Amino acid sequence: MMKIIRAKDYKDMSRKAANIISAQVIMKPDCVLGLATGSSPVGTYRQLIEWYEKGDLDFGDVTTVNLDEYRGLSAENEQSYAWFMHHNFFDYVNINPDRTYLPDGMNPDAKRECTRYEEVIREVGGVDLQLLGLGHNGHIGFNEPGEEFGTLTHCVDLQESTIEANKRFFDSADEVPRQAYTMGIQTIMMARKILLIVSGEGKADIVKRAFFGPVVPQVPASILQMHPDVTIVADEAALSKCDCQE
Repeated sequence: MMKIIRAKDYKDMSRKAANIISAQVIMKPDCVLGLATGSSPVGTYRQLIEWYEKGDLDFGDVTTVNLDEYRGLSAENEQSYAWFMHHNFFDYVNINPDRTYLPDGMNPDAKRECTRYEEVIREVGGVDLQLLGLGHNGHIGFNEPGEEFGTLTHCVDLQESTIEANKRFFDSADEVPRQAYTMGIQTIMMARKILLIVSGEGKADIVKRAFFGPVVPQVPASILQMHPDVTIVADEAALSKCDCQE
């Protein structure tokens, strides 16, 4: 079942998303959160940090698994997703560093790393709530448009549109990694709940295609229409081309 929650703007979207995540943590203190990176979830993490600082949230028993990591970047690299997570969330709450998992971008053996990461997800008991953003081309994680839906954690070649979107984080487009390790569509779909956040007029077209169009691998996020428990928190700009009610 897909539920769409309309937000006024990015700040409102972030607060509404943080509400859903905090409810999960309160209901199940030892839950497994699947986390995302990029500009979309930054406000959500800030809101969670604020509630933690007020004493409203406790992350002491939470486990996290991240969606993806650039291949070839170490955790110390400022453009790595490991660095992002520490500087936007982990370092500001009482989460146990030993229970925060990301793919190892420095493992040169792609097959072994992907198998290892799937085993990590299995060992922690699977994901209770998976946070997702939405790429301009419909990707979730780094699952790019293709001829079939990706399966489990795998190594992907990033499309030019994704490299272009991410180059703002690097000194030049040449420095953007061309590959990444990512949870696959099948891995994402095994999460018990999915929370997708999206904001901005620039995402309006892909929101309409992904959630009000056919389920096709050329729009990877469209597969979420088949998940039993999906909540989309989108601001008015992102929903501007959709005929939907909260």
